[in-house]
Amino acid sequence: MELELTVVLILLLTGFAAGLIDAIAGGGGMIALPVLLACGLSPVEALATNKLQGSFGTFSAARYFVKKRMVDLQQMRIPILCTFLGAVAGTILIQQLDAGFLATLMPVLLISIALYFMFSPSISDEEKKQRIGSTGFGLLIGSSVGFYDGFFGPGTGTFFTLAYVALAGYGMAKATAHTKVLNFTSNLASLLFFAFGGHIVWMAGMVMALGQLIGGRLGAKLVLSKGTRLIKPLIVTVTLVLSIKLLLTS
Repeated sequence: MELELTVVLILLLTGFAAGLIDAIAGGGGMIALPVLLACGLSPVEALATNKLQGSFGTFSAARYFVKKRMVDLQQMRIPILCTFLGAVAGTILIQQLDAGFLATLMPVLLISIALYFMFSPSISDEEKKQRIGSTGFGLLIGSSVGFYDGFFGPGTGTFFTLAYVALAGYGMAKATAHTKVLNFTSNLASLLFFAFGGHIVWMAGMVMALGQLIGGRLGAKLVLSKGTRLIKPLIVTVTLVLSIKLLLTS
């Protein structure tokens, strides 16, 4: 795939914006996918290439959180494994099926998330009572959200964050940090199996990946410096905007 300078700049800026938003609130895929489709990629190629560029952003953010000791990888072994296996299953399935029907379900899911974060008094940087252990979280959330990410993807980070707040009792900053680790896990699993299927447009993906590295790192820093003041409004805004976009295009 030959890329003109204008296209390269668009892909670079798109990767940066997607990485920044995804590190903070999730939803970066909904920024990247329309651009990839507009560049002439097929739906499966766009999903596959999105996993390539998204892996760099989530890796950058996850690495930052681990270095800041916001995450204990040893305690996340089961969620990481379940997320990886779920994403593998979803990626294999999407290469056999049409994922179009999910576009009609996404607005409902995203609007529900936006309303939850908007009105729930429990959303804060303070940790609450834990309702589920690490193993249960991995089996219930890791496998299911990982499967969804492998099958379609947009909003995965938001789903993980919501689950960590509601079920694990984490504050927003800690939930976001753990989310990036699982989001990178599912991206990596999908990337490997999309690569086996030969669906990735490597040149476009690598250009966006450069922007993702920068945006993901900056977004991770903003999470720790701004906390709920930044994350909560962005989650509400991003989910509502994505929902309206999906409703208009479905």
